[in-house]
Order: sequence, then C-alpha cells, then structure tokens
Amino acid sequence: MAPKCEPLCRFDDRLYFTTFPHPPPKQDSLNRPGSQLEQVNVRGIPTPPCESSEPTKHYYFTIDDQLMYMSFFQDWGPLNVAMVYKACIYIHSLLMDEDLASHRLILYTSDDPQRKANAALLMALFSLIVQQRAPWEAFQPIAELEFMPFRDAGRGRSDFNLSIQDCLWGMYKAMQNGLCDLNEFDINEYEFYEKVENGDWNWISPHFIALASPMDPAWIKNQKEARELASSVGALVSPAKGAKQRELALQRKLPMPFQNCLEYFEQHNVKIVIRLNNPLYDRHTFLERGINHLELYFDDGTNPSDEIVRRFIDISDEIIHAGGVVAVHCKAGLGRTGTLIGAYLIWKYGFTASEAIAFMRIVRPGCVVGPQQQFMYVKQLEWVKWAAVDEMRRNQAAAALAAAAIIAPVTPPAETDTENIPMDAAPIVAGVSTVPPVTPSKHVAAASARARAAVPPGQPRKTPNTKRVATDSSDDEIEDESEDLLPTLGAAPSITRHKSRVSPKTGVTKLSASEQRPTRVTRSAAAAACKPSKILSTAANKANVTAPPNKIPRLANATSVRVPQKLANLPANRRTARPASPSPSRLPTLVPKRPGHGHHASVSNLGDVALKVPAPRANANEWMRNGVNAVVKPGNHKGERPGLRSVRRRRSSFSAADVVA
Repeated sequence: MAPKCEPLCRFDDRLYFTTFPHPPPKQDSLNRPGSQLEQVNVRGIPTPPCESSEPTKHYYFTIDDQLMYMSFFQDWGPLNVAMVYKACIYIHSLLMDEDLASHRLILYTSDDPQRKANAALLMALFSLIVQQRAPWEAFQPIAELEFMPFRDAGRGRSDFNLSIQDCLWGMYKAMQNGLCDLNEFDINEYEFYEKVENGDWNWISPHFIALASPMDPAWIKNQKEARELASSVGALVSPAKGAKQRELALQRKLPMPFQNCLEYFEQHNVKIVIRLNNPLYDRHTFLERGINHLELYFDDGTNPSDEIVRRFIDISDEIIHAGGVVAVHCKAGLGRTGTLIGAYLIWKYGFTASEAIAFMRIVRPGCVVGPQQQFMYVKQLEWVKWAAVDEMRRNQAAAALAAAAIIAPVTPPAETDTENIPMDAAPIVAGVSTVPPVTPSKHVAAASARARAAVPPGQPRKTPNTKRVATDSSDDEIEDESEDLLPTLGAAPSITRHKSRVSPKTGVTKLSASEQRPTRVTRSAAAAACKPSKILSTAANKANVTAPPNKIPRLANATSVRVPQKLANLPANRRTARPASPSPSRLPTLVPKRPGHGHHASVSNLGDVALKVPAPRANANEWMRNGVNAVVKPGNHKGERPGLRSVRRRRSSFSAADVVA
C-alpha cells in the first residue's frame, strides 16, 4: 500500500504540490493503472467538489532525482538558474500534454527539509515566471508550510538565512529591471562555462560577469623564481627582463580556461576586468587585447572598505552606461565578487540585501559567504542613500547645464536716424551694409503707447457713474453695428467702438473721454444679449460667425476630463483611462517579441499596475520553443510521458578557496 501524502497545495486548477514521507514512492508506482491513491484533500478545501461522477485522475511527477544541488560545503540550495529553466519547461510540457488534459498534475517530493524547500521554490518560480504571477501570489499556496531556510557556502554554523520569499522577490526584481530574461537564456552556454575546466564564470546580469580567477602557471612560476632571486641577490629584477617576460606573454601557451576567458571576453564587449585577489596571472594579458584592468584588492573572507565600494560603483556605472560589460573576480569568484556586485544591485536597482544575495545565488550558486552577508545587510541603507545623493547631484548638474545653455538677451544697437533711408541706399562701411536695427527704441516706445491706449473690455457696473459726459455718435463714427448685435457665448459684453484720431505732429493716437470709458451695460441688457434669438441667429448665419469652442471637454454627466497629451492624438476608441507605462518591463512572457526584438518577448507595460501582474497569454508554446529539445525528452507512442534529460554536473573550484565562516 502506497504511503499517504500531505494535503495538496493548489497552484492552479491542474497544478498541485505535496510531500510524501521520506523516502518517497517511485513515480511509476504512483501512476501505475489500478494503483491510484484514494481521493486526497486540497489544502484549504475540506472536501474537493466533484464535478462529475468519475473520480478525479492524478498524475504524480518528481524532480528530486534529476535536479540536485551540488554543494560547496554546508550549503544545499537554492537550485541554479539552469535547473529553474529545466523545471519550468518540464512542468509546462506536462501541462500541454494532450494525454494528461483530464489529470491533476501533482509535483511531489520527500519531506526531507532540503528537498522540500528546493522543490517548493521551483513550483513558486514556475508560477512567477511562466504564469506571470506576483511574488506574493506565487508564494500563497505554500504559505502555510514550514520550510528550512537557505544558508551560505561556508563550513561553520549558519548565522544568516534566506527564505523562499527572498528568492522570489530577488528573481522578480531582476526580471523587472531586465537583469534576467529566461526567454533569451542559453542553457548550453551556461552549463558549459560554469565548469572549472572551461572557465568557471556566470552572467550575474547583462552587465556583470562573475568568474573565478584565471590562472597562468608559467607566470606564477616566473614570479616565484623572481622573488627568490631578489631575496638571495638583494635586488629586484631589472625592468628590461620584466618587459621581456611581458613580450613573451602571448607566445607561451595559456591554459584552456584562460584562453576561453580571453576569447569570450573579446566577443562579448567586456571593457574592464576588476581583480580583487592576489595576482595569479599577468594583467598585461588583458591589456594587450584592449581590455582594461583594475586592482581593488581586499583580503579573502573580509569586507571591502567604503572607498573600494564607492570606486567599484562609479567605474562599473560608467562602463555600463557606455554599453560595456564588467568582469569581476576574486579567487573563487563568489565571496568578494558577489559582495561588490550585490552592492551595485542595491545602489542601482533598489534590491534589499537578502534579495540581492538570493538572486545572485540562483544565477551563480555560492555567492556572498560568511560575514559578508551581515555586511551587506548593515550597509544596504547607506548604499541607498548614496544612490539618492548621486541622483540629486545628477539632476542639479543637468539643471545647471540647461540654464547655461539659455542665451541671454542682447542689448539692441545704438539708435541711428536711418528710418527714411531706403535699404538699397544704405551706406556701406568696410564692405558691410549698415542696416537699421530691427527693433529700435522709438518703435518700442510707440508700441508701448498704443498698448496703454488700448480700450479695456466693458464690464457690468453695479452703480452708474456719478459724472457722465454726453457724446454724439454719428453714422460715420460707428463702424459696424452688426458686430455689436452678435454676442458670443462666454465673451465679454461688447462696447461701441469709435474711430481713433492720430495727431499729425506726434503720431500718437488720442481718444476722447467717451472712448476711454466703456459703455455701461446693465444686468438686464447682458442677460438679454446672452439669450438666443431668431434675429441674432439669422444675423450670425449671414455673417458666418461661430461661437468659440469650449476649452474643457466634458462627459455626458458634465464631468470634466483631462486627456493626456499622448492620448489626445489617438482615436477615441483607442484611449484608455490608465496612463501608459514610462518603460516596458522585461518580465518573461509566453508570446513572441515584435519584429526586430529577438525570438521571444517580454511583458509590455508591467508598470501600468504597480501591484498586479498580467494573466498568462494564450500562445504558450512560444516560451518553451528555444530550449525544449535540450531539456525534455518528448513522449512517444508507447505511452511514455515527457521526462527530463540527464543533468550536466558542475565541478566546483570553491574547494581551493579559503573561506572565513
């Protein structure tokens, strides 16, 4: 009789998670016809509803034997990004299998704390990446279970723990900021270069490569002999001999991992290599290939100073903004390397220390060891303050630059009495025609006088003026009475306009007292002017006069609406109430990219809703098309289900490193 499993954790209508007592039963025995377990309960639902008279079919599958963590010392998880990629494709292929369309798919594992935590994290990451759920939604089905926290790759007792939530949030923030796109992930390249014999490096993000220190045994031997010679003779090696050794650097045969490193860095736009450990190779090997080299040494197992962190952030940010890639290494490429790269992630993207460490351990297992974890936790707020200050200084510098670019007004040239001189008769001095200034001062004075003499619009008065001057309005002084008979909606009451008189001596317009004072308009006259009438409408049609449009668009219920400028030019049927996101997210999706953007796509406008992730797309096969053949063995006509291919094991170089727990 098969052992009884724990209540199922429901991730989807067809996807569940559970555990069996250790050791768990075999997958074939659970799925053998006639050996199905009795109806199992779903966690949170006392009795599952029966949609039909037939019993619910279950298909159990496990990945404990195929995906296993290769530990350095006392660490045991989380599984790396290649295994996450394999698990996502495998689970997705089972969901798309037509023969299993009527089955519940149950991922089961042992109740061993380590296997249980790793398997549960894979299920939550599948929900986060493929089903595009938020971190809290991906963790909710397993929130009631207790899991063993992840620890560092040290020898001693763990004093800093990471949870499944930290891993989910770290991966979520990385995908939001475009640091991890599994649609563009090359699993063959990842598993090849992570091996020690091939170079032992991983991409932490599209801007950083973390690697173990390259080694040149011949150069190390020469340096050792030079030190012994210097200690015995009492003098250093001559500069000519050192230059000769550098000339022979390209002639001697470098180890294969070092050669792979040089070729790969040249092909992938690596602009600088930052070394954090004692030299194990000649730095001129990189310089001769056009790759800069920087020394930022601090002891293994210790924490960097603020000066080192500040310099690393400034140099890395400058290289990244220029479109380059930064390669960082210490002896094993884990502790010191992960600490500085994690500091940049916190400074640049707002990761917390736990999220940065969790994400880096998924893409490169073993990152950040011992006291470096507490160091990042303590310094994270200070690094965030650095980011705020740097942003403020950049804004101030940009504002100062913009202010300096404004051209100050230039004083007009001296006034010359050349108003009545024709252009073709202007005198020529030193071959240059002396043209009168564009805006001489007397023109400005005349314009100012005319502006002050302009008649203000008439306004209704509550009380009449005490003194009023009687004026005669003859027919020749009134310009057009039809204009006064056409009040427009929202316009000021019209006034009687008279012809102005210009003084022949000064050329200044003079207005009479009646012209300076607007005509009195009573409330009854204003109300009558605003009422539509047949006579006025007829006059308006004859004069082709239309009322000005209302500036504030209104809905049917008279509610004003402000349409953004970007949406104002779009048709009404394409406008949406939600504003457009400032920048699209790169969260992996299940639909192809637009032409010219690669083979697969990213989520569009994840920033539209801050706390909501869009639902999965219909075309789900696009996501797994890139690497499905390298990960999953397809089913066959004999009834065999899809299964994972054999795993390429990683050989660690961490055993050669000295770790301070």
